[in-house]
Amino acid sequence: MSAASSYYVYVLASRHHGTIYVGVTNDIRLRLEPHRSGRGSKFVYKYGVFRLVHVEEFATPQEAIAREKQLKFWKRDWKIKLIEADNPDWNDLSGLI
Repeated sequence: MSAASSYYVYVLASRHHGTIYVGVTNDIRLRLEPHRSGRGSKFVYKYGVFRLVHVEEFATPQEAIAREKQLKFWKRDWKIKLIEADNPDWNDLSGLI
């Protein structure tokens, strides 16, 4: 992950092949904390979707938002293939950012 001028599309999961959530942010670390404490998305907190399993970086917010919208309309199987292409074990990547 690079400078503050980057924007990110991220995928959270409750567990391996569990519930999936797609979001966009300009600061992943800062965004994960509210999700995990219940102050972020109510869906994320309700279903325990706290594991960061996929991240994509973009130069502009427009690119990141367009990608987020694209992924939200994808079929679940497509999202699973995207996650498993780089993270086959669905490891939590939050320690790497």
